[in-house]
Amino acid sequence: MKSLMKNILGRFGVKLRPYVPTVYEKTASLEPEKKTQGHVLISYHIKPFLLQSGEPIPNSHTSQWRCVLMARVFLDLGYSVDVIDSHNHIFQPKKPYVLFVGHRINFDRIAGLLNADCIKIAHLDTAHWVYNNYATYRRKLELQQRRGITIKGSDRIVEQTLALEHADCATVCGNDFNINTLRYSRKPIYKLPQTPVIVYPWPDDKEFTACRANFLWFGSHGFVHKGLDLALEAFAEMPDYHLYVCGPLQKEKDFVAAYHKELYETPNIHAVGWVDVESQDFTMMAKQCLGLVSPSCSEAGGGNVVVCMHAGLIPLVSYESSVDVEDFGVMFKDNSVNAIKSAVQMVSALPSDQLRQMARKAWESARANHTREKFTEEYKKLVLHVLGKTGSKESEESC
Repeated sequence: MKSLMKNILGRFGVKLRPYVPTVYEKTASLEPEKKTQGHVLISYHIKPFLLQSGEPIPNSHTSQWRCVLMARVFLDLGYSVDVIDSHNHIFQPKKPYVLFVGHRINFDRIAGLLNADCIKIAHLDTAHWVYNNYATYRRKLELQQRRGITIKGSDRIVEQTLALEHADCATVCGNDFNINTLRYSRKPIYKLPQTPVIVYPWPDDKEFTACRANFLWFGSHGFVHKGLDLALEAFAEMPDYHLYVCGPLQKEKDFVAAYHKELYETPNIHAVGWVDVESQDFTMMAKQCLGLVSPSCSEAGGGNVVVCMHAGLIPLVSYESSVDVEDFGVMFKDNSVNAIKSAVQMVSALPSDQLRQMARKAWESARANHTREKFTEEYKKLVLHVLGKTGSKESEESC
């Protein structure tokens, strides 16, 4: 058929260019230093494995590093590793795999092509898509009823998949919130640490008396999903408290138009825009703020919360932000303007010594539980357990 088409097009002087795979259709094959024990397939991020020598791994999202760390664990354990991108919709396995680790996107398609004895682990980086999507639209409905406006965009809609149904077990980087949205499957679900792109030294010279009225909202797109509307409305009613908004404001024009007054005409609210967490601007802002306000409706390990804890900020979060804040932070009573106001006012009124102690505990918790080294350690334990080469590893659910 291809040769026939080529001949037909050739009569009209049309030349076919050779097909060149897109970056998402490529496969990176990695070999261990010793004789291989078998083959592992990872479907997640391909770009970090196609870098030229000396090029840094992108810090645009923690998941890039997470994929690299997963591959390193398997190589260290003596397995050959094939890595594809989760958006590779043409991949066809040509070898038997001992184990398959896949991002939720495209997981069910690939799982159906693998050898029957392949162990399949779904890496789920959101709450279950049914809950996530429901929560997003519920927030938009609440905004519509509260303000009388409908905002297009500002969504964090997750693709519909049956990844969990096709997996033997799953991993998440969140807490019980995430687990509860997946519990219906009765599959083993394992918690993993977050992999922040950067860690910071403890800001020993931070003045907690001076910064007690300053707070940060820090997040990526999906402003309604992540509760920026609630935070803006709360601080607009608290002129004595300052909110610094760090996010890609230029990407959600409808939201910015709807909240133009709060963002640009309210003296105690400062529309900063996107800030690189590796920049001095971010560390200076973290030093000038007491805490992070994160009223998200659905996350998976709250990467923004973990980064800010590493920077010495006290977390004021929703349960759905999916980070346990224990005794060093505040969990909102509910996701409402009044609950945010109450939490901000309560924390701000605490003695400076107590604020320093809470911030220090948040920093120590991030350092102890959420680093690349901790992720590598815990992921290796998980892999050995799943492969039956070590004792039991605690999961939230058993089959």
